[in-house]
Amino acid sequence: MHDESREGAGPLRRLILASASPRRRQLLAEAGFDFDIHPADIDEERYPPGLSPGELAQWLAAQKAAVVAERFPYAIVLAADTVVALGKQLLGKPLDEQHARQMLQTLSGTTHEVTTGIAVVCRATHFAREDRVLSTVQMRKMSPIEIDDYVATRQWEGKAGGYGIQDKDPFVTRISGDLTNIVGLPMERTVQLLAEAGVRPQK
Repeated sequence: MHDESREGAGPLRRLILASASPRRRQLLAEAGFDFDIHPADIDEERYPPGLSPGELAQWLAAQKAAVVAERFPYAIVLAADTVVALGKQLLGKPLDEQHARQMLQTLSGTTHEVTTGIAVVCRATHFAREDRVLSTVQMRKMSPIEIDDYVATRQWEGKAGGYGIQDKDPFVTRISGDLTNIVGLPMERTVQLLAEAGVRPQK
């Protein structure tokens, strides 16, 4: 009987990305890592009350990592979660076009924060590290027509805050901090945590 939970039990442990995000997959691949993908199935709307945006991003990343590490205890599991916040208002992934339109109207002409929590876990070696990275994004004022045109492209789907910094025109005028953090995986810190776990780029 094939026991996939023991895959990666040797010295070169298997790396698993606990996310279905194409942006995170691309960033990790471009950095030269070899990995498998097993998204964590958790309810991102159920979390302890009173968490700051940064605490929430880190808590969700840790929950995702724990779920996948339970299934693959001999692997190194990397999980992440990105939270967009305008003051104390949290802006998650839009539910539909109207929701995306409302989010962009809210962010239009503002400076908001993007925090990504990251967690790296290996159950077999009792390795567990967490961190979070904060960036700020300034958006220009958008007209209703511009918002409608962007929403029609459906590029907002699956993106916290209803936009992607890498999109053709995400209306961003200035950023402060790590660009890859805004995309969804702060690579400088991620590479550091993976190195601590014994995982380095292979390409």
